[in-house]
Amino acid sequence: MGLLYILPISEDEGDRLAKNPKTGALILKSYGLPLIFWGYLLGILTIVSAMGLAIRSPLVKLYETGDILNQTLAISCLVTLISVPLGFLFFLFYEYRLEKKGPLLKKSHHLFGIKLWQTTMTVEEFSVDHFMDSPNMAKLYGNEDQRGFQNKGHFLLKARDGKGVTHLIDRSSKKADLTKLKTFLEKA
Repeated sequence: MGLLYILPISEDEGDRLAKNPKTGALILKSYGLPLIFWGYLLGILTIVSAMGLAIRSPLVKLYETGDILNQTLAISCLVTLISVPLGFLFFLFYEYRLEKKGPLLKKSHHLFGIKLWQTTMTVEEFSVDHFMDSPNMAKLYGNEDQRGFQNKGHFLLKARDGKGVTHLIDRSSKKADLTKLKTFLEKA
């Protein structure tokens, strides 16, 4: 999640940190997407609205033909026009939360402040691992002109529970951020 939704890494980021009043556990909340994404949503709404206005009457005529294939096509087109901006809006109001007290860690996903699902685990240890999913061809060739195209991969913060199962906690392109988050979670 950390490549898009960033978690706080220190106590100075007070607006994204909280204490659970019932349990006293530390709660970390991911930051929202940058403001530019609201501009993207506005652009998407403009384009989809223009498309909806342009195809409204043909869609109505297509649906009124009575043919099941034409009606299915009209409904699927309408569902697409509604789901694209709605799905993008979901990205803007998504929040990832970690709640940690002692060895107990709860990882939850929220949409519009409503919890969608949660994973609870007893953490034995955290680890920061490097991950690269493709060979670094630009580095293998050693050409200085291709230095900017080298695949550096990203880093994963993982937690191993008492059963030996490894859970992905966060990911980032910066190892230092995940190391700070790891030490921050270990102290909680």
